[in-house]
Amino acid sequence: MSYFKIIDKGDGITRLFLGGIHGKEGLSTVGALQEIGDEDVTSGKLVIHNCDESPYVSTLNHDYYQSKVGKEVLYLINHYQPKIYVEAHCYKNENYLKLTSPQRWTESKVPPLIELESGVLIGSASPLIRTSIFAKDDVCITLEMPCKPTKKSLDVYIKVLRNIAASGSRDELEKHMIDLYPNQVETAKKYAKEFFGNYPPF
Repeated sequence: MSYFKIIDKGDGITRLFLGGIHGKEGLSTVGALQEIGDEDVTSGKLVIHNCDESPYVSTLNHDYYQSKVGKEVLYLINHYQPKIYVEAHCYKNENYLKLTSPQRWTESKVPPLIELESGVLIGSASPLIRTSIFAKDDVCITLEMPCKPTKKSLDVYIKVLRNIAASGSRDELEKHMIDLYPNQVETAKKYAKEFFGNYPPF
């Protein structure tokens, strides 16, 4: 399940993709992350790491970042200092409504995730690290797919990862995402303004 790769194309920003950061999610995310190749990055650096299986603790819980894998996540962020950060997750089908429901505002104190298409969801990384470790203009994304994805879901998931890998700046990534999912980006901006104030959408 563990997987690590660095794609280095010289000058440019650093991106960090982390998969399997809790529970058994890495069994599902590793295949998608392995699909990202050298040809998907035109400049800068992309660091890809899929973690080994670990006890499931939510990244919305402070205790997560005291766990072995949580400390590993913090180390990788601090070591590589990415300008674009992606957590690659998966979810059980029965949790779809919980993740996307407006009730997530009150139950988990964070915005709902937004469906792009075919059950692939997007949102911000945990606010516990978004506002304490990253700069305002950094991009911090949570990307989710079903843990047993259909071929369409997996294809969409990989497509989004490739678009992020190919983006050399926040503005470039935002343009790519607006071209693909204009309504979802507008919703993300709305949620971000409500939750993070002056922080950008992702």
